[in-house]
Amino acid sequence: MAPRIATSAAEAVSGIHDGSTVLIGGFGNAGQPMELIDALMDCGATDLTVVNNNAGQADAGLALLIKERRVKKVICSFPRQSDSWHFDEAYRAGEIELELVPQGNLAERIRAAGAGIGGFFTPTGYGTMLAEGKETRVIDGKGYVLETPISADFAIIKAQRADTLGNLVYRKTARNFGPIMATAAKKSIVQVSEIVAAGELDPENVITPGIFVDTLVTIGGTK
Repeated sequence: MAPRIATSAAEAVSGIHDGSTVLIGGFGNAGQPMELIDALMDCGATDLTVVNNNAGQADAGLALLIKERRVKKVICSFPRQSDSWHFDEAYRAGEIELELVPQGNLAERIRAAGAGIGGFFTPTGYGTMLAEGKETRVIDGKGYVLETPISADFAIIKAQRADTLGNLVYRKTARNFGPIMATAAKKSIVQVSEIVAAGELDPENVITPGIFVDTLVTIGGTK
């Protein structure tokens, strides 16, 4: 079934409700769906669990959601940066929860959810605080930690182009977390710079098949 084509970013995210778990694409600013995040701010949803590469930067995007205390928990790899002051303030005040996940594990946990994998063993984090409370095994003399999938109610991601069937093409490294996040959410909301007719995208360049896309919105000037 073809995805819904929203007329605005606000309409695209209007179904995100209080208490949702939301995957947000991007690696720093590369591929971050800023307009969708801004629309999420305006829609009023709160008590969110956000899964992202970091915990927000400066005074834009996810950082503003955290500043306004709309996020109850962040699952990320890089919570502290030179410009993560809104997360720092909320965390030190005990107003936000953090689940710290090494970046390779984060990507694989999201991918596992989309692939229907119930968990996987990784050596990353074995013997550290990150393994506390988790099942561990020694396999061929090496220690491993059991990691579980990260799924979500919604994914908001950015691609370069889509066709009317929802097939997505990304721009270079802006691809990053988008493809796996689209597969791991119940509903995927995607901002693109252009929507073309079915058949106009080179199938060899399609990274995310349309079956994983629920809503598309065109945002002018997005790459």
